[in-house]
Amino acid sequence: MLVVMETHYWIKGLVIGFSIAAPVGPIGMLCIRRSLNQGTVTGLLTGLGAATADACYGCVAGFGLTVITAILIKQSGWLQFAGGLFLCYLGLAAFKKQGTERASAHESHGYLRAFGSAFLLTITNPMTILSFAAIFAGAGIAAASNGYAASMTLVAGVFFGSALWWAVLTGSLKLLRRKLTRKAHQWLNRLSGVILLLFGIWSVAGFFI
Repeated sequence: MLVVMETHYWIKGLVIGFSIAAPVGPIGMLCIRRSLNQGTVTGLLTGLGAATADACYGCVAGFGLTVITAILIKQSGWLQFAGGLFLCYLGLAAFKKQGTERASAHESHGYLRAFGSAFLLTITNPMTILSFAAIFAGAGIAAASNGYAASMTLVAGVFFGSALWWAVLTGSLKLLRRKLTRKAHQWLNRLSGVILLLFGIWSVAGFFI
């Protein structure tokens, strides 16, 4: 019975993690750009950074940590502002890039930067914790009331569900990357830079509205 219940939570977590990660937003744009410019590993690590942040917020919602949730919601404006500024920076940096970035694709600090930047962008998005809280409540998943084992299984499912989406996305871009010319990479940098910058401006503007 316990195994069946934990399998049930695992599947729910997979579905939740995949569904939250799948919509293409600034993280998706960043992941696509890095996959095509720097390679599959860098793109995947970008996605895993977001998946780790999703799992952190999953822990907050899954274990019913209402105090932390309240603090995050209270500071959501500043988190949104900081995330918006970071997006503006990444957008401007992407716009200025010329061609591919293969030289940095095999550097360990480049991998760490890819992971860390996606983690920070996701963790500073106040909508993430609100999404998890709403989905968990709507699905009738009351964290600690169902036991810590169930909650841990649920959070693990969220992480792997999110990671699965990023693996599918980056894997599907592998063939496309080989066909892109240097000129196409330049236009990709400019387009992704503009999109990231617009996302950043929108987030910063939301702080003042």
